[in-house]
Amino acid sequence: MFNFTDILYVLPGIILGLTVHEFCHAFAAYKLGDSTAKDQGRLTFNPLKHIDPIGFLFIIIARFGWAKPVQFNPANLKHFRRDKAIIAACGPLSNFVLAVVLIYMIKGYQALIIHSYVSENWDLFELLNTEIFHGFILVIFNAIFINLGLFIFNLIPLPPLDGSHIVFSGLNLKPETEYRLMKIGTPALFIIIIIQNWTDITILPIGHAINAIIGLFF
Repeated sequence: MFNFTDILYVLPGIILGLTVHEFCHAFAAYKLGDSTAKDQGRLTFNPLKHIDPIGFLFIIIARFGWAKPVQFNPANLKHFRRDKAIIAACGPLSNFVLAVVLIYMIKGYQALIIHSYVSENWDLFELLNTEIFHGFILVIFNAIFINLGLFIFNLIPLPPLDGSHIVFSGLNLKPETEYRLMKIGTPALFIIIIIQNWTDITILPIGHAINAIIGLFF
């Protein structure tokens, strides 16, 4: 469980990540011809429209949670299975793009520190090394880890995660088969999360994957 200080440093990343993720689901559905999410007020960057209170609490307490799922009407999609996969993929991909943008903000910060030191601009150097700037950079670092985590986690092909919708669309499963898999997948996912959080068993090596991606940039 996070202590209060931890919460202050991770909260912006959680809120930003969930908001962008759900907005991009809604935006994709709207662009593909369905206005359901727009009519429900989900085509917005207002986090209050996307965050589920219970799911958000679970994120803080158990480091696993959820936002309000974006709804869409399949009847409004021209190519249902293809469009369903696109809508599902846009959420986690948006988290990856956001993480990359934040990574380059960190790299820019590092370059600015080096430049101020080499050019002996000590006023700028001292400004960049204040506690306020260090706290801001820590918030960005946490947001990078959170968004990469959302990207990787949501691509896991296990219901109800986005990855399952992408895979099921490609397999062209019968609706009743997909429904049964969805019913099995949700409790299975909870069991996996509980085992991983309360034991030393690593079932989903998300942390290793995050470090590998960050290692490509730093």
